[in-house]
Amino acid sequence: MKKTHSIVLFNQKQIRRFYNEDEEKWYFSIVDVVEILTDSENPAVYWRVLKKRLKDEGSDQTVTKCNGFKMLAADGKMRLTDVADTEVLLRLIQSIPSPKAEPFKLWLAKVGYERIEETEDPELAFDRAMKTYLQKGYSKEWINQRLKSIEVRKELTDEWHERGMKEGLEYAILTNEITRAWAERSVKEYKKLKGLKKENLRDNMTNLELVLNMLAEVSTAEISKKKKPKGLENNKQIAKEGGFAAKKARLEIEKQTGESAITSKSSKFLKAKQKPVLPDNK
Repeated sequence: MKKTHSIVLFNQKQIRRFYNEDEEKWYFSIVDVVEILTDSENPAVYWRVLKKRLKDEGSDQTVTKCNGFKMLAADGKMRLTDVADTEVLLRLIQSIPSPKAEPFKLWLAKVGYERIEETEDPELAFDRAMKTYLQKGYSKEWINQRLKSIEVRKELTDEWHERGMKEGLEYAILTNEITRAWAERSVKEYKKLKGLKKENLRDNMTNLELVLNMLAEVSTAEISKKKKPKGLENNKQIAKEGGFAAKKARLEIEKQTGESAITSKSSKFLKAKQKPVLPDNK
């Protein structure tokens, strides 16, 4: 059962989701949706209270359809998260008093339709990603680099899938090995350097950081195709080898420029001189 993970925006707020290709359904993090609709400081507690109330009211069928699934949490770890498909989510929204409920329902319908379109024409996914990054204030030059990094990442995860690696925890472990090898710090340490919590690390990389990260992932994929490793430990070794290839390039660049290629600059710096090109939710 193949799942495609991503993050989607509603009013500039992130919602974790994954697409189950066997079922042809999107599943969304309920806590993320609750946070958006209620503006609660502790959406996890709000959801626990709501879940109990629904059970007490006899809505067990709706609650039992809220499956647990491991998703990337704010601390960088894969944690079990309650998720729901569009149908169940719409039922839950009816139990949450919020002026954002109706706009959110329309947004959900739009997200589902866009997935059908993207299946028929994958290029649309990149077009929509471009639009989203423009809305967030990134430059077109940076966006082009970021979209290329998404393509490179997809090729790498396809290779991991071929090698029998499990999406989620094992992908995260291998990614951490690559990052540690080329950047000499773990993903968690890298995010801490940039002052990040829930944000995506790649969305906060400079052009040079993105290029080096891509080099590490491309190298890992190519080495893996040649050596065809079996098991997590062997794949971890390949990840290190791919990362070391990019580390060599990083050290040479730093030698020539006299500056570190790894910076504490985040998206705030990247977007500092950029103005949003498109209005929200258009």
